[in-house]
Amino acid sequence: MKPSQSVAHKSSGRTPRLFVDREIAAGRAVELGADAARYLISVLRLSQGDDVLIFDDCTGEWKATIAEAGKRAVVLVPEETTRPREVPADIELAAAPIKRQRFEWMAEKACELGAARFTPVVTQRTDVRGVKADRLRMHMIEAAEQCERTALPALGEELKLGAFLDEFPAGRALIFCDEEGGAPVAGALPPAPATILIGPEGGFTPEERERIAGHAGAVRVSLGPRILRADTAAVAALSLWQALCGDAQEKAA
Repeated sequence: MKPSQSVAHKSSGRTPRLFVDREIAAGRAVELGADAARYLISVLRLSQGDDVLIFDDCTGEWKATIAEAGKRAVVLVPEETTRPREVPADIELAAAPIKRQRFEWMAEKACELGAARFTPVVTQRTDVRGVKADRLRMHMIEAAEQCERTALPALGEELKLGAFLDEFPAGRALIFCDEEGGAPVAGALPPAPATILIGPEGGFTPEERERIAGHAGAVRVSLGPRILRADTAAVAALSLWQALCGDAQEKAA
């Protein structure tokens, strides 16, 4: 398996980070392809002996050294783990697909905000069908590289709303963000395991709203007095959940 070809990220004074899609082991060389090599060598001006951080969504994050530096390929040698793989809170973002760039942005933000899973859910008013899983995954990888996550959100299979509700696990909370109103989030958001459900731009149909609200695990909440765009609602809901029930305060503590 080849490492991800997504672009490494580096800000001033920080070691660049890369995701590789194979399990990392100490001393086992990892070869990067032309895109990553070009960025590390030509853009960042790294060379043999420089350090790079790599992670694999399995064993955690590793410090690796550039053993071979070429314009078409770079070989890294992992030396030691720097952080174990994180165990994210069991929070899923399930959302109706919207226009491609905005849905990819939503997937990216789901990763940055610590979601454990991202699932496309097709509703009656969903205009976009057949999302490209490889592009969603690429955006989540790039987000994880930038925000220093050591785990990627799992990408769920695209499901129609009916199938999604039929297969929804017992004992899991279904946070129904209803634009027509619901309980204030401050006192209503349940802890993990939970799924945040976001509808399409046109909202859920009355029939869909009735079925969702009647689901055994449903918790109907309001995101405030304004009607939010779907991508805004997703980020707002996930941010609120992390602040009230999740890991948003861990770093400060």
